[in-house]
Amino acid sequence: MKSSLRSIGEKGSHVFNHNLKISQLGKSGRIEEAVAVFSQMTEKNTVSYNSMISAYAKNGRIEHARKLFDVMPQRNLVSWNSMIAGYLHNDMVDEAAKLFDKMYKRDLYSWTLMITCYTRIGELGKARELFDLLPDKQDTVCCNALIAGYAKKRRFDEAKKLFDGMLVKNIVSWNSMLAGYTKNGEIQSGLQFFEAMGERNVVSWNLMVDGYVEVGDLDSAWMIFRKIPTPNAVSYVTMFSGLAHYGWTKEARNLFDEMPSKNLVSWNAMIGAYVRNNQIDDAFKLFMEMSERDSVSWTTMINGYVRVGKLSQAREILDMMPYKNVAAQTAMINGYVQSSRMDEANEIFNQISIRDSVCWNTMITGYTHCGRMDEALCLFREMVGKDMVSWNTMIAGYAQARQMDKALGIFNEMRVRNIVSWNSLITGYVQNEFYYEALKHFVLLKGQGEEKPDQSTFVCCLRASANLAALKVGMQLHHLTIKTGFGHNLFVKNAIITMYTKSGRVLDAESVFAEINNKDVVSWNSLIAGYALNGYGKEAVELFEEMSIREVIPDEVTFTGLLSACNHGGFVDQGLKIFKCMTETYLIKPSSEHYACVVDLLGRVGRLGEAMEIVEGMKTVSSAKIWGALLWACRRHQNLELAKYSAERLLELEPENASNYVLLSNLHAEARRWDMVERVRVLMKENKAEKQPGCSWIEMGNRVHSFVSEGPSEFRRPEICYILETLTAQIRNTEGMFDYRCILDIL
Repeated sequence: MKSSLRSIGEKGSHVFNHNLKISQLGKSGRIEEAVAVFSQMTEKNTVSYNSMISAYAKNGRIEHARKLFDVMPQRNLVSWNSMIAGYLHNDMVDEAAKLFDKMYKRDLYSWTLMITCYTRIGELGKARELFDLLPDKQDTVCCNALIAGYAKKRRFDEAKKLFDGMLVKNIVSWNSMLAGYTKNGEIQSGLQFFEAMGERNVVSWNLMVDGYVEVGDLDSAWMIFRKIPTPNAVSYVTMFSGLAHYGWTKEARNLFDEMPSKNLVSWNAMIGAYVRNNQIDDAFKLFMEMSERDSVSWTTMINGYVRVGKLSQAREILDMMPYKNVAAQTAMINGYVQSSRMDEANEIFNQISIRDSVCWNTMITGYTHCGRMDEALCLFREMVGKDMVSWNTMIAGYAQARQMDKALGIFNEMRVRNIVSWNSLITGYVQNEFYYEALKHFVLLKGQGEEKPDQSTFVCCLRASANLAALKVGMQLHHLTIKTGFGHNLFVKNAIITMYTKSGRVLDAESVFAEINNKDVVSWNSLIAGYALNGYGKEAVELFEEMSIREVIPDEVTFTGLLSACNHGGFVDQGLKIFKCMTETYLIKPSSEHYACVVDLLGRVGRLGEAMEIVEGMKTVSSAKIWGALLWACRRHQNLELAKYSAERLLELEPENASNYVLLSNLHAEARRWDMVERVRVLMKENKAEKQPGCSWIEMGNRVHSFVSEGPSEFRRPEICYILETLTAQIRNTEGMFDYRCILDIL
């Protein structure tokens, strides 16, 4: 009997120790070891399963957690709560809600989990509905969860009303209200609440320190910190992390050294502070002083070396790790990905037995950035738990590779899309100059009502309408931005300026520019480029002068617009002065585009010798734009010798560009050098240079119709031909002018 009891006791102790070890390994991120311990257990109880479910969930393996939950021999209330908590940890609210609805029995922890789940994602209406269904609406824990949710979303009145109505408040109640103020930048309201608090603890003081750090008031943060009766490790970490965040790493280190007792979190935080300030040598010294390290310590150091581009040192740290976790390995993969060393990244990837979504997505992103879409697709298809990032990365990757049909295919496969999915597709169409398709999918987005367009959506669609010169569409988008609350967004405003200038509506662009209170350099550049495009050279120069008065620092794009404006306006001396200002005053290195503008500027007025001197004195790589500008100038002023030299340079750079051959051929034809014309034509055929057909478009009835030269058109082709024949006859038989608007009336 005694031996049987002893045997049962030993088994129970054995199981208990294993369960504890699984829990500890899961908390420290050593998930592979936790899996190994669980797999080797001959005796498992409900606690074993619950511990393993929590370990999986905390390390991003939610699919494994659910599989284990589904095969459990027996479940208790802790099992259900652990699974819901796992979904909460991984922001899978819908799955958590489904599981909550299936529960045969709930406790207050179950209710609190779901209320917290909804408040975390801002679904306060659903959180309140659950709260109102509570058997005990005065439960302090549930009240605190809802207060925290209201305060987080800046709904302070509702939070305060619930707080004031509580019969029993605890310190968490007070701190939930305080956190709402301090974490939302309402530091003065937070201070008033703090001073009126019925009770405080060290968390309350830490919230105040953190609040002042967040708004950049380090003096007040330091004053509060020094008043804390019994500061803990969090107090010190909050303060020295704040100092380091604003570049005060020496002071942060002094405070770290002052700590009476340092825990692992403190060491990791100080190493992280050094890493964020790119002081990797100091971080490594501190790392080597540590008596104990966890996965965060190793991963932080690997990330640090990756951050400064020292991949060999990062790899050494990874190889030194006594146990490798997926976070550290993914950090190393990310380093290789950033340097386009995908084969080495793949080597690390293949060593990881259990990969999380971050690991998969890092590899897929790397392949897409390198244009290796076949390998990206293989990984994507192999990935079991695809998330929204995976799908969106593939869409963006195909768009970058100019394979919009495949991008659309991935998009159509998605069961659930977010606004990033739509933006990735629309942006891809714009980047690849499929402007009509971009606008078409914007209409689909609005029609389906799955997601609401954001600033990126509007910016892309405004770019599309600008490039189509589709003024009516652009104006509708402008009005829609105001209606949806994006009318004051700086990026949207800048895009609207460009849209109006490309549509020839300079006055409207000026009005939008005047409305912007927080203009950035892009705002100024957009209007300057618009002036240049529409031939407003004088206005462009005047705007640049105003820009200087307001102490806005110009960039390369500013001077490209200015030189282009001077070019179109014929302001040669003004343009040369601006070019000199760019290089000598603002120390901006000229790009090929700047040189092309200056060459064109001089070439237009026949100063070909000066233009050639500019080209020969360039400190940048020559480009087709520069030689093309010089060739055009030579044709205009009939300088055959310089034209021939320019054409040779141009054809070396662009041997398959048919327009260069046509230009050179025309130049020889104008000089009646027919033998040279024939030679150019032969050379054009030898280099397989094909002339691209011209394309035009017209906006009608809120639709844009495109027409390709010598190509079929499905849009009312017979009518168009008939109208053109009629007009041709009328022109031949009618003297004087007629109203060209009749074309639009007929169409």
